[in-house]
Amino acid sequence: MDEQEPRWIEENVSLAVEQLGPLSEVDFGLNRESVEWVEGFIERQRARPDFDPERIDGLVGVLGSFLGACVAAATGGRWHRHDDEWGVLLPEGSTAFPFVKVRKQFRDGAESGESIESFYRIAVDFIATGKMREAQEKAGPGAT
Repeated sequence: MDEQEPRWIEENVSLAVEQLGPLSEVDFGLNRESVEWVEGFIERQRARPDFDPERIDGLVGVLGSFLGACVAAATGGRWHRHDDEWGVLLPEGSTAFPFVKVRKQFRDGAESGESIESFYRIAVDFIATGKMREAQEKAGPGAT
């Protein structure tokens, strides 16, 4: 089955670039530097006194779409629906779930290890390149 990127994802990515780009002091686009800036944005939102983790669905949709588009752009991956959840199918066959990661960072914060920047780095530099699989194969059966 040939899956198309849903229109709402495309619209969310455009919204993120249009709204967040002017706020950042980086060359904002589908790149690592922008993911790092968005991670800081999430942390700044979490620190606001009026932050309500129950009312973040819109932000999760926009920022998850943006994060996924960044991963897809860096890896040659594509959007893919897996078990009723949209993710980015990486060239080596794994699926990265950016909406889940954005929600976790909003809920738990980067200080607890929920970092969209590390998610991006691992997906792009290790999983998509096959380095993660190679390391697991070298470690042998039963290794974590």
